[in-house]
Amino acid sequence: MVEAGPRDTRHDLDTNRPGSPSGREGPGGADRLCINTIRTLSIDAVQAAKSGHPGTPMAATPTVYCLWQRFLRYDPEDPRWPNRDRFVLSNGHASMLLYSLIHLTGVKAANESYEEVGRPAVTLDDIRNFRQAGSRCPGHPEYGWTSGVEATTGPLGQGLGMSVGMAVAGRWLAATYNRPDFE
Repeated sequence: MVEAGPRDTRHDLDTNRPGSPSGREGPGGADRLCINTIRTLSIDAVQAAKSGHPGTPMAATPTVYCLWQRFLRYDPEDPRWPNRDRFVLSNGHASMLLYSLIHLTGVKAANESYEEVGRPAVTLDDIRNFRQAGSRCPGHPEYGWTSGVEATTGPLGQGLGMSVGMAVAGRWLAATYNRPDFE
């Protein structure tokens, strides 16, 4: 469970709400630019593919951006880092939101042997080929196909069970292997 700091900041990144209290918000703010860039990449890719779901990426971007920027522990240079937090996009039809985040955060590609291959996981060309055969950006996220995708999702709610399983496995691993001063 994520706890807010001294003040509830859950809506700081809601760019649709006038008077957003975040110090980085306002006209031309960095958060607003990032959120609108994610939205634009998502809607442009859906439009170019003439297929897809633009609504969820448009609506969920402020919340997901806040999670990625303020709460998730991950290393874009090492997408297979064992102690990373996992982001599971349960509603797989909103995949362009995830691909936009992977692209903009600079997640590096890794092959099936967990070796880095020295290129970005999602390039602009991959986004341009959204929902096309062989694309790194298929219509639903596919684990093992695109680095940064933690689970293959499609049917609504499928990600909930996978997320719980990942959390239980993480707890077991930590209880079994973590030692003082080990992260």
